[in-house]
Amino acid sequence: MKILIDIGHPAHVHLFREVINELKKNGHEIFTIVKDIQSAKQLLNHYGIDFFDIGGKKDSIFQKGLSQLKYNWRIFNFVRKYHINIGVGSSVHLAHVSKLTSMKSIILDDDDDEAEPLYAKYVHPFCDTLLSPDSLKGKRKKKETIYYSSFHELSYLHPNRFEPNTDSLKKIDLKQGDPFFVLRFNAFQAYHDKGIKGISLENKLFLVDFLKNYGKIFITTEREIEPELINHELKIPPEKIHSIIYYAKMLIGDSQTMTSEAAVLGTPVIKCNSFAGKLSVPNELENKYKLCYSFTPENFKEMLKKIRELLDVPDLKKEWQKRRKIMLSEKIDLTAFLVWLIENYPSSVDTMKKNHDYQWKFK
Repeated sequence: MKILIDIGHPAHVHLFREVINELKKNGHEIFTIVKDIQSAKQLLNHYGIDFFDIGGKKDSIFQKGLSQLKYNWRIFNFVRKYHINIGVGSSVHLAHVSKLTSMKSIILDDDDDEAEPLYAKYVHPFCDTLLSPDSLKGKRKKKETIYYSSFHELSYLHPNRFEPNTDSLKKIDLKQGDPFFVLRFNAFQAYHDKGIKGISLENKLFLVDFLKNYGKIFITTEREIEPELINHELKIPPEKIHSIIYYAKMLIGDSQTMTSEAAVLGTPVIKCNSFAGKLSVPNELENKYKLCYSFTPENFKEMLKKIRELLDVPDLKKEWQKRRKIMLSEKIDLTAFLVWLIENYPSSVDTMKKNHDYQWKFK
């Protein structure tokens, strides 16, 4: 079978890299496409995944609209040229092109419809199969959505797929047990980020000044780091970040993906952005599993209070690993599930519709 994997964000490299490897081992022909995102291409090169570059990524809504037409045309021609059977990813163009060709589209989406109304309007109706975490059950307008008991991050951070490496600590002159914090700051340039706020520079500086009494501070940002914070910049290869997060005392920031990654790894997480309390997946990690806490930027003082409270908890990391264990007992290995679903498509979708518990074969 000829399978197209679409990478629209660096996190998608992690989401699909194990899926790509297993499908290749099973004899399928895999084609990977990626937008011109340097960090994503760097990760693909690191993992030895060949790819086709389909062009630059734009920030403004107007530019995104024009670029989308170009992407659709390029992917349309790509699919016809290589006779693609199934396209898998999270992009608009896969869904649209699947309506114009014989390719079937499988779209993964773990965001709420309300948080991404344009995506829900212009992608969900066009894709052949929409996959979402159980956290979103009953909240989708697309009734045929296939739900699974996992998170995107567990496709690569499930214990079956990931083991932390202490060698990563050597890259930042630390050893296991040394107290340190990771601060992650977002750029908020996606279309659904319009009007969304994160942590202000003033509050970032306050956090650094406060946390330096408890351990070293390392900052990672989606875009260029502010000059005032440059001395704390985390300088490591991107493939090392998950081990760094695993060993951190705490992760604090305004990013969505990295806070979820820390949560499923069992590292205490504090998130601060306008999405706080509004998204189903982070809400499940927070309310059901108590692996993270979220605050709006207006509640920065309450966030500081929670940080102080957590820093006073004896054996904080051990407590979070217990919570992580409970969460993992109720989730599946997403990579194993996706490989099965793709290889047996579309009968696999019928199986899930008839027997939702079939997914538990992929623990």
